[in-house]
Amino acid sequence: QVQLVESGGGSVQAGGSLRLSCAASNLDHISYCMAWFRQPPGKEREGVANTDSYGLTSYAESVKGRFTISRDVAKKILFLEMNNLKPEDTAMYYCAAHYPGRCGASIVTMSPSRFKFWGQGTQVTVSS
Repeated sequence: QVQLVESGGGSVQAGGSLRLSCAASNLDHISYCMAWFRQPPGKEREGVANTDSYGLTSYAESVKGRFTISRDVAKKILFLEMNNLKPEDTAMYYCAAHYPGRCGASIVTMSPSRFKFWGQGTQVTVSS
């Protein structure tokens, strides 16, 4: 069965950096739009960034310029490099996959319900 496993979360001071990874198993990586979502405490899940099979990306305005999404199709790994972290970035971060490979829209317009496969999440906590 398809499995997505996130890693790289942790606790950091404001201004710090983290690199999240999402390893996929039994998934034809190139055939999926991949994305990162996050869910802050007491709030709804929100889109952070997505990337299609050809490298086209989109970002939420709140993270644009600070976060970078990328993927290694051959190794079936999705990354999220987070720089200049802020307390408001504190959330559980989830990796998700949507078929087909063309995302077709900015992450800010994509409902979590569009994504069929999800990881268990990795916690990111940023202190001021």
